Amino acid sequence: MSLSCVYSRARIGLESPLVTVEVHLANGLPAFNIVGLPETSVKESKDRVRSAIINCGYEFPAKRITVNLAPADLPKEGGRFDLPIAIGILAASEQLPPVDLSQYEFAGELALSGELRAIVGEIPVAMASSQSQRTLIIPSQNTEQASWVKQAKIHAINHLTQLFAHFSGQQILPLVSEQLIAEEFVEQEQTLDMSEVMGQPLAKRALEIAASGGHNLL
Repeated sequence: MSLSCVYSRARIGLESPLVTVEVHLANGLPAFNIVGLPETSVKESKDRVRSAIINCGYEFPAKRITVNLAPADLPKEGGRFDLPIAIGILAASEQLPPVDLSQYEFAGELALSGELRAIVGEIPVAMASSQSQRTLIIPSQNTEQASWVKQAKIHAINHLTQLFAHFSGQQILPLVSEQLIAEEFVEQEQTLDMSEVMGQPLAKRALEIAASGGHNLL
């Protein structure tokens, strides 16, 4: 297979529109082109993706690689497309186990070693992927915030090589549990108590009303 399609998300304010990452491998002089209104940070992903694939032990295809970020009229920025582009290249070159990539969405910036770095705007991405009923795969640094989105199915990864083990069934990535992270957060917050505050009855009363009603304190 010389063509693959991987789903990701762009960032437009508080919205996260769907982006289809299409990767095509063709015969000819080796080249790597990214089209679809990419900004400079997205164009620079070519070098990050190439180094990450090689340093993870995969073979970077010596072919004419065309990556299309659709829709073409939607601006793309940041390093969030590194991971889906790398997955698309590995899938098109048949270096990944057969898996239905249409059930997943990917977002993450790649280091040259293949490690994942955090992205900006993980909560809108998690909300949009949940509405599309797809499983989101993002860097571990983003999962604490993204896991607060109810009904979102999220896998956290630290390295590109973890996906091969997951797709092959050798080591399935667990779903990030919203409840466990919430409980850990509550335990950390319970180290301090309002009863330790001396005086300030009006301020404490305002805090109690805001907390009990779920209001904005400001």
